[in-house]
Amino acid sequence: MERSSVIRDVSVATRGTPPPPAELAPAGWIAGAIGPAVRATVVTLVLTGLAYPLVVTAFARVLFPWRAGGSLVSDDSGRVVGSELIAQGFAGAAYFQPRPSAAGDKGWDAAASSGSNLGPTSRKLRERAVADQARLARENPEAPGPVPVELVTASGSGLDPHLSPAAALWQAPRVARARGVSLERVRALLHEMEEGRDFGILGEPRVNVLMLNLALDRRFGAPGGRSP
Repeated sequence: MERSSVIRDVSVATRGTPPPPAELAPAGWIAGAIGPAVRATVVTLVLTGLAYPLVVTAFARVLFPWRAGGSLVSDDSGRVVGSELIAQGFAGAAYFQPRPSAAGDKGWDAAASSGSNLGPTSRKLRERAVADQARLARENPEAPGPVPVELVTASGSGLDPHLSPAAALWQAPRVARARGVSLERVRALLHEMEEGRDFGILGEPRVNVLMLNLALDRRFGAPGGRSP
């Protein structure tokens, strides 16, 4: 009786249970693996490649429209002359010059941001630095002291828009002479344009070269009637 009852209970418990699945064929296994992978890839691309950038851009344009638009800077006539975040070259003696750049063939190319990847033992780097040092000394005969090292070394991005106040002050005599104004007035403007440390503790004091040159034109007039 007991044995018959056990057999009956097992039969009832297993009744309706599907038979164990047969081993999947190779084609079925591949299809079962590829389907979820494709779906996960599509969802990831839509969420992180489309939805997230669009949402972040929309919020940025609403909350920080100037920054989201590239921090573009215009002169007094409304002409866009550059970005506050990207350095550019200035050849005229009446303007402050930024650090040299290895970004692109002519430097300061925002589409080719990079350093030169040349180390202290590089002969090419030494030759370029020596040549730049000689040129700067020749163009700035009234400058106090030796050429600041940052004026002969490129930044890691090649697009650093800032100079230290000391490197800008070193160029002030040349700028004042080219504009026909007193050195004290140029120095006073430079100190007005000096930016302090972020939150009072981060980074170092600095001067944005483009903004400084635009301020020069506004205060003293553009040489030859042209802005940088």
